[in-house]
Amino acid sequence: MEKLRIAQVAPLYESVPPKLYGGTERIVSYLTEELVRQGHEVTLFASGDSVTRARLVAGCPRSLRLDPGCVDPLAHHLVLIEEVFRRADDFDVVHFHIDYLHFPVTRRLPVPHVTTLHGRLDIPDLVPLHREYQGMPLASISDAQRAPLPWLNWQATVHHGLPADLHCGIDEPEAHLAFLGRVSPEKGLDTAIKIAGRAGLPLRVAAKVDRADLLYYEETIKPLLDQPHVDFVGEIGEAEKQRFLGNARALLFPIDWPEPFGLVMIEAMACGPRS
Repeated sequence: MEKLRIAQVAPLYESVPPKLYGGTERIVSYLTEELVRQGHEVTLFASGDSVTRARLVAGCPRSLRLDPGCVDPLAHHLVLIEEVFRRADDFDVVHFHIDYLHFPVTRRLPVPHVTTLHGRLDIPDLVPLHREYQGMPLASISDAQRAPLPWLNWQATVHHGLPADLHCGIDEPEAHLAFLGRVSPEKGLDTAIKIAGRAGLPLRVAAKVDRADLLYYEETIKPLLDQPHVDFVGEIGEAEKQRFLGNARALLFPIDWPEPFGLVMIEAMACGPRS
């Protein structure tokens, strides 16, 4: 196998791996450590509190989301991008995980690169941006993710890989449901609460609330948390997930189905498991 010099460029909001919530940064960690294990020369651009066997280049001293001194996280990301391209000749390929922030630079500098888009693409504001930067080589995390923008320069779909032994089941789970993730409109926590209520089962919610979603939390979700079947435990870390998920009867991560399909799903859940 040819040994490659690879740069992994992670967001600075969470450490790699994250100490609490953090989907993209956790996947970047798994990918980085596996590439190192395979013998590649990997440089990880991430926050200074990241832990890795790769060479770490810190874009900031510590992850930004929980740093009370950070007012403008975008400023740190622009400095990070500049540092990546200052060292660009050291790499055979640069793998970006910071959405589209680097597009103006990568279009102008001949550096082999690919960008994995980890988020949703059904936002109308993204259409003019991606039309402008239509040639950027991209990787999707599912084929369905591409549907809103199928005309982009997709190179491959690479599903998120997780260690096979990351979590194990529990023979006799408790009689509650679980919601794990982030409080935001697209995650469907309000629907999960409705499903649990109609099913007659308690729901434990382990979720973070970002500043951007604070109004949604206050107006839509917080009033629902007073219901007796809902237990909001807040944000949890990786070490707590085994017990949280393993003890649950099922994990709820509802899709925002259009009616009448959403109501059919809820009614089916309310009927309980089938024998």
